[in-house]
Amino acid sequence: MCGVKTATPALARAINDRLALDLLLDKGPLTAPQLRALTGLSRPTVSDLLERLQGDGLVQVAGESGEVRRGPNARLYGLVADRAHVAGVDVRRGSVHVTVSDITGGIAGTITKVAEPDDLAPFIAGAVVEAAAGRELHTVALGVPGLVDPRTGLTTDSGLPGWRPDLAAAVREALAERGPVPDLVLENEVNLATVAEHRLGSAAGHEDFALLWADDGVGAGVVLNGRLRRGASGGAGEVGFLDADGVDFCGLMEARFTRGLPLEALADRLAKGVLPLVAVLDPGLVVLGGTTGREGGGELAALVADRLAARSPAPTAVRPTTVEGNGILQGAVLTALDRTRDAIYG
Repeated sequence: MCGVKTATPALARAINDRLALDLLLDKGPLTAPQLRALTGLSRPTVSDLLERLQGDGLVQVAGESGEVRRGPNARLYGLVADRAHVAGVDVRRGSVHVTVSDITGGIAGTITKVAEPDDLAPFIAGAVVEAAAGRELHTVALGVPGLVDPRTGLTTDSGLPGWRPDLAAAVREALAERGPVPDLVLENEVNLATVAEHRLGSAAGHEDFALLWADDGVGAGVVLNGRLRRGASGGAGEVGFLDADGVDFCGLMEARFTRGLPLEALADRLAKGVLPLVAVLDPGLVVLGGTTGREGGGELAALVADRLAARSPAPTAVRPTTVEGNGILQGAVLTALDRTRDAIYG
């Protein structure tokens, strides 16, 4: 057939290698017969790829299966966890939280540094280096408040002590003074919480959803067709700019202003922020995140859903976040891992 091209042997090998690596990430150590069953690849192909991946330092023998019969087919093959390390960073007012993980996602270190520095960049860099504890980092993903322009990497003023619009470049320079410079990703913190919710939380398996974040700050993250949407200037989902009954929505929803409110009143406020997202995007699912969403739980989510149903014809499920711990930090680690795995695994 004219115009049809087949994959080259090199491309076919690369595809097979990544398929095997992703299975080892998802399922843990596997035997060669298990890899053959899961991939549908032939015995010689699996044997070749395992030899190749071991030679590249990506896979190693991790033990033997429980079978009575010993030999090559009983060996368990697992990923080399120390092949690369990444760091996720959550930058808050007065504190920086850092988690370091190996390429499999295993936690290798975590630290929280508290201060209000005059220059935020070296403070962040110092916390990252301390958390890494001598490990060379392949990628660092920073979650920060404010708009992050996806084209320039510049940020809007977040109001944090020591802030600067060229934060990414400044952190990179500060890290360079301490050793090898990792790949550095700067992302809006609610976008990172949205990544975590999509992979680990209430939105897992959904191609479309919106996360309403109500915590120290207020914002929203949007996923459409399985992809995070940032907007032309990084401003997608910035519901904090909304005006609710003459009062800024951000001020109404920050955690310090909602504690102690009856759930009915809190649901009224949340619905005012969610309704524009539903009316414009029709995401089908809204997740309530941050401290407000977690503490309100299913009861608050049901009240918000009732208010949306009364105002919008688009059916919209509302659920509380189910991400355990710091969603921003987990989203940062996941983002760093994705970039590192693509670079190293191909």
